[in-house]
Amino acid sequence: MAGSKITTATSKTNNKWIASVASIWIQCTSGSLYTFPIYSSALKSSQGYDQSTLDTVTVFKDFGANAGILSGVLYSSVAPSTAAVNGGGGHGRPWVVLAAGAVQCFAGYLLMWLAVVGVLHRPPVPVVCLFMLLAAHGMSFFNTANVVTAVRNFPNYSGTAVGIMKGFLGLSGAILIQVYQTIFQNRPTSFLLMLALLPTFNSLLLMYFVRIFSTKDIDEKKHLDGFSAIALIVAAYLMAVIILEDSFTLPLSARIFILAVLVILIASPIFVAIKARHGDSLRFSRTALIEENQLSDDSDQLDAGTYVRRDPRGYDQVPDIADHETGISDTTVGWVENLNLLQAMHTGNFWFLFLAMACGMGTGLATLNNMSQIGGSLGYTNFETSTLVSLWSIWNFLGRFGAGYISDYFLNVKGWPRPSFMAITLAVMSIGHSVIASGLPGALYAGSVLVGVCYGSQWSLMPTIASEIFGVGHFGTIFNTITIACPVGSYIFSVRVIGYIYDKEASGKSNTCTGIHCFMLSFLVMASASFLGFCLALALFFRTRTFYKQVLFRRLRHSVRE
Repeated sequence: MAGSKITTATSKTNNKWIASVASIWIQCTSGSLYTFPIYSSALKSSQGYDQSTLDTVTVFKDFGANAGILSGVLYSSVAPSTAAVNGGGGHGRPWVVLAAGAVQCFAGYLLMWLAVVGVLHRPPVPVVCLFMLLAAHGMSFFNTANVVTAVRNFPNYSGTAVGIMKGFLGLSGAILIQVYQTIFQNRPTSFLLMLALLPTFNSLLLMYFVRIFSTKDIDEKKHLDGFSAIALIVAAYLMAVIILEDSFTLPLSARIFILAVLVILIASPIFVAIKARHGDSLRFSRTALIEENQLSDDSDQLDAGTYVRRDPRGYDQVPDIADHETGISDTTVGWVENLNLLQAMHTGNFWFLFLAMACGMGTGLATLNNMSQIGGSLGYTNFETSTLVSLWSIWNFLGRFGAGYISDYFLNVKGWPRPSFMAITLAVMSIGHSVIASGLPGALYAGSVLVGVCYGSQWSLMPTIASEIFGVGHFGTIFNTITIACPVGSYIFSVRVIGYIYDKEASGKSNTCTGIHCFMLSFLVMASASFLGFCLALALFFRTRTFYKQVLFRRLRHSVRE
């Protein structure tokens, strides 16, 4: 019996880490959303669009990538929440969600490539918007499968797990651009074909490894830190490469070498999984007899290697905490049960979170979508614009990774609620927009750093806050509904603000605008919107601070008992 138990537990742990590695690798090619400026000029010129029309197409990109309600519903149907409660491993079929995303990604980008190269002669704007919507919608399926699986696999370190997944997604823009610059050498139409093929086949090859495992390991934080260290190394390497490429003209052989090293670094998380497997095999071997005695001495203990009662979200629950301490209210109801989408939407917390994200994510994405035109108006070359987009991926990663990791630390050690970090980053984002609006030399570089880091932070903080407040039972559907705030905000700020003002200032047949005035007013408006987001996040902080103290209290009590 003991031998069978050891084998089962060890197998679960192994698969859990392999699932994480597969998700990381899929995330590394799932960030085509952040590469739009690379091919936006080719799309604009081939189809004869003005800036407002191009921004309209970008809105469908944003809606497709962020309106992931269908991916959340599909995930809930193929990976029910009982897997996270009942123990065991290998539950659910998240690969179904990944397969659905791969089909959409391939079809959308392939059709867009055919339109740009002229095989499909200038399709109507709504048709191109449909192509873009389909391609980007596939990205939401990749993201949902990987992020929700990570939260379920690591419920006690959800902030770190989400930060890792979102961090590699943020880096994927720079990774894809490195592949593009090495293989296609500044041919944006070929880049569209690459986006149809690379993410699709990468996801199809790896999707069967992505599964839910409800085991809990002593060394989870240690191994997650290993993934985090690799992410930081990859980010530092990409930053060094981007600066090098911006300073020197590199021969093809050097670019191939740089790409080969990058591939090796991206492959290295597998060694963390191997180390986790070896360490857990030794641990289970040493503790098998103790576990058998525990099982025989306590009839209330659960099987499958889990000996504590768990709440519906998969968190360890301390059973003897007094009822008066639960403080059930609109702000703490998520602790008691898993809310479905309609129940969550009836709470004030949902709408505070939604509106704060519309201000933060919407203005951040509008900045990225118009990076090419902003750079052009300020006299930047195409290569410098590509550099800015690549660097954005680095800042985006630092925000995603850093916000998840740091907020986990301060929540578990200091008791700081996560919404406090959301408020801080939105305040800094407002400063970043103001810097860009100034139009001073180097302001676009400095401002994009602040906006990129803070934009990435929202993508790490929002899903984690949603899982904590509303539970993980319907997490995929709820957090994907909140992400709709991103394209809603992007539409308002890209089309109704940036596009409208740019076209009013543009002149000539090419519909171009040159000078600081092209975007100054737009970024002042977005600075004001980000400050509004700060106020909303601050209100969410005050509404949920009691809840976060209770979560911390339960975790600390459980840690003492162990």
